[in-house]
Amino acid sequence: MSTVTPESTPEERDAADAVYAALLARVGEAQPQPRLDATRRAVELLGDPHRAAPVIHLTGTNGKTSTSRMIESILRAQGLRTGLMTSPHLVRFTERIRIDGEPIADEAVARIWEEILPVLGLVDAELEGRGEVPLTYFEALTVLAFAAFADAPVDVVVLEVGMGGEWDSTNVADGQVAVITPIAIDHAERLGRTIAEIARTKSGIIKPGAAVVTAFQAPEALEVLHEVAAAREASVAVEGGAFAVLDSRVAVGGQLVSVRGLAGEYRDLALPLYGRYQSENAALAIAAVESFLGGTVRLADDVLEAGLGAATSPGRLHPVSVDPTVLVDAAHNPHGAAALVEALGEYFDFDELVVVLGVLGDKDATGIVRALEPTGARFLATQSESDRAIPAGELAASVAAVVGPDRVDMVERLDDALDDARDWAARGEKRGVLVTGSITLVGDAIAIADDRGWSDR
Repeated sequence: MSTVTPESTPEERDAADAVYAALLARVGEAQPQPRLDATRRAVELLGDPHRAAPVIHLTGTNGKTSTSRMIESILRAQGLRTGLMTSPHLVRFTERIRIDGEPIADEAVARIWEEILPVLGLVDAELEGRGEVPLTYFEALTVLAFAAFADAPVDVVVLEVGMGGEWDSTNVADGQVAVITPIAIDHAERLGRTIAEIARTKSGIIKPGAAVVTAFQAPEALEVLHEVAAAREASVAVEGGAFAVLDSRVAVGGQLVSVRGLAGEYRDLALPLYGRYQSENAALAIAAVESFLGGTVRLADDVLEAGLGAATSPGRLHPVSVDPTVLVDAAHNPHGAAALVEALGEYFDFDELVVVLGVLGDKDATGIVRALEPTGARFLATQSESDRAIPAGELAASVAAVVGPDRVDMVERLDDALDDARDWAARGEKRGVLVTGSITLVGDAIAIADDRGWSDR
């Protein structure tokens, strides 16, 4: 993964990094404010850039970013100029705002930030005058993304929520298509303690008259989605009924997928991503694009072949080193970890595995380890650079409580943990290294791998 856009000068990169520093000075993403009025006020003062292009809006618990990237890639293959906002980033924050498939240029992000800064300051002052928290990191980033898409301009925006849906700052936009990936328990303290409560929060992105396209869901989640959609006169297409994966076969570099879409069947599409869940994400993406284009016209085969063939999902079961094999996967909850284990068994043939694990403090570390335990792996408990990371020693104790102390070692620094894991893997046949447990850990691992040139060897 390139971390510097080719056209950036050192001065432009410094200016973009200054924007990131300014965002970080605001209330962080771990403490979102359950409100829309602040973001709405900012975009209204900017002339409603969130209404400059039609929107496909995505929420769910797992698979949002992969599905968003597939939707964007298919739309681009269709000939549309795209804007894509995803969360969080792995290496640089400019990854979150993509114009026509590329991270926003450092020059553009710094210029647009300067243009919107007076409005952000005005809204901050209004909020503080009411005794409220100024615009948060994510609220300001959302405003920046809308301004960037309007500046480009783009034909369509693919928008991933930051957290939840109903009060997420992206929800100032009116998505004509609402895409719901699988819903599971995550961020329970903010979104709800049950699947139904979480589904209620996420269903907030369903707007009047929208087309809802949803992955297969637990019955209690699906009941909520149908209820909300009916109240808002929105149509609902559910995986397994309106569309489905017909077949998924392991192939070199990924899989061959056949899908029944809303408007036709699509056979033997090459998808360069691993995991059955990625074929399901692909089916969801195809149905979303069909809905966006009217829902009745079959997509051209060459469009889907190009769109899915170019799809990438950094940080989702992808190798950052080949000899020995080091895979990174951003699974950060039990549902994601279980899908990861299933994909490992189907697509990789390791006799022995070591898991380099780092988890953030607000996540279910025990549940993640329980999901990973059936791999028989040895664990290296470590931590990312995030101040939210569980200390390596504390995490090691949690892992030992699940898998036993004989299968756990603690290595405080990630770079040392990676060195230990790679050395171990290089000394045997069919050994692999898996880095997982948090998005911040995977981002740090990718940066280390890039810096050391592992993928080039």
